[in-house]
Amino acid sequence: MQLADLIREQIETGALPAGANVGSETRLSQEHRIGRDAVRMAISLLRPEGLVTTSRPFGTRVREAPRRRQVELGPGSSVVARMPTGNERRTLQLDEGVPVLEVHGPTGGVELLPGDEVELVRPPDA
Repeated sequence: MQLADLIREQIETGALPAGANVGSETRLSQEHRIGRDAVRMAISLLRPEGLVTTSRPFGTRVREAPRRRQVELGPGSSVVARMPTGNERRTLQLDEGVPVLEVHGPTGGVELLPGDEVELVRPPDA
């Protein structure tokens, strides 16, 4: 089994809970008897899936599931999902792999929302 698959399975089963340290490159390399380049490759596969995040000085950790808020789409609104630009990623403080949602209002206004923090809902029929 490849390291990325093993870590993914541990995250999905809860063996590695949200916020848990995945392990240093050195430790994972020694533990699985693979090179550090292979460890880096495994982590680089998991990051865009939204499973892990890497930052100094904390290293690689299992990504916390963000709290979701409901955003109501009014009549005539539409939504476009896409990957953010680098500037949008920094401004919205998005982890790698997280899309943005462009909510286009009926009057032409556009609101940019983090795709992992919102649940789009339609108003109940009156």
